Amino acid sequence: MAEEYAIILQPEAYEGMESAYEFIEQQAPEYAHEWAIGLMEAIDSLKTFPGRCAIAPENEFFPQEIRQLLYGKGRGVYRVLFAITGDTVSVLHIRHSAQDTLKPDEM
Repeated sequence: MAEEYAIILQPEAYEGMESAYEFIEQQAPEYAHEWAIGLMEAIDSLKTFPGRCAIAPENEFFPQEIRQLLYGKGRGVYRVLFAITGDTVSVLHIRHSAQDTLKPDEM
């Protein structure tokens, strides 16, 4: 059986998720709940083999390895930024793919 990782969502990740949900709710209220459920399922998928996800552009700015999971399609793609430490996946931020690369002073 494959190793299963614990997932911890940092406060900044919750804030990013709430902000994205509110934006989506304003644009397409009928889709917002479905989006949120899909996002949580995508994050939950990090329990198994999180190393499958690509290194994030932010990786060059931080001492720990930063990876990203892409969620969504078209212009609605969000980046789930996370770090793997031991058997824990720490979700650091959730950002729209059009947002600038996260810098250390924003962590």
